[in-house]
Amino acid sequence: MAYTAADVKNLRERTGAGMMDCKKALDETGGDFEAAVDALRARGLAAAAKKSSRTAAEGLVGVAVSGNKGVAVEVNSETDFVAKNEQFQDFVRNTTQAALSVAGDDVEALKSAAYPSGGTVADALTNNVATIGENQQIRRMKTVEVSQGLVVPYMHNAAAPNLGKIGVLVALESEASAETLEGLGKQIAMHIAAAFPLALNAEDLDPELIERERKVAAEKAAESGKPEAVQAKMVDGAIAKYAKENALLSQLFVMDNKTPIQQVVDQAGKEAGSKIVLKDFVRFQLGEGIEKQVSDFAAEVAAAVQG
Repeated sequence: MAYTAADVKNLRERTGAGMMDCKKALDETGGDFEAAVDALRARGLAAAAKKSSRTAAEGLVGVAVSGNKGVAVEVNSETDFVAKNEQFQDFVRNTTQAALSVAGDDVEALKSAAYPSGGTVADALTNNVATIGENQQIRRMKTVEVSQGLVVPYMHNAAAPNLGKIGVLVALESEASAETLEGLGKQIAMHIAAAFPLALNAEDLDPELIERERKVAAEKAAESGKPEAVQAKMVDGAIAKYAKENALLSQLFVMDNKTPIQQVVDQAGKEAGSKIVLKDFVRFQLGEGIEKQVSDFAAEVAAAVQG
């Protein structure tokens, strides 16, 4: 599999490894980007990939709550300039509101939903593209809901009310007061924005991610030269650590760096005199998972690839 200068640049940005190390990793893996990431990590040349390092697309994330239901929507644009455009912001805001009426998380269903000013969301999107003159896409949506309790929205570094680059929703199931749940929800939402949880609990983590981490851990353990039984324990320990650090309920609260989120929720419930369950959450970061675009810096990388 061939690779390009842009692949070397993207690998460097994602892992923090040196340019020549990135080129070597891509050579060894036949240009397989993800395999190259794992190879660099196994050598200790890259930290575990964080979603923030893959943020690339422009646009906005919107969040909205109605009753016991909340929704987050990501709409992409080609440039940050458009993301600051009032017309584009109105479109994202109205589309997010329209998403509250959609069952499930189907973007195509959202496009067919009624737009507040008339027609459908898809009609408004087409008009937006035509009048602004730049391609725009509704990339994804996610809904959370509670039967009793509160869904708390949070926007990190908001560009406008409920619009920004990192949108969070926290679903708290409880009979506790709205004031109690609002305060707790805001604290947990700020933690989620900063801590990048991949799932609510360890059992919900993507099996493919776990298997990938296991392979990386096994390679590191093998390099230690220790007996196989010890290597197996090293791998199990690495997976347990990965699960603890990436499942929300077991993450250490960023405000004190010592209390698991589950304990924070339990303690809040005791103080309120009513059990609180952290049922679900959403964390949308603009552009996560989309490869970054090539910049002028690629010329430097191209020289290395050709050398």
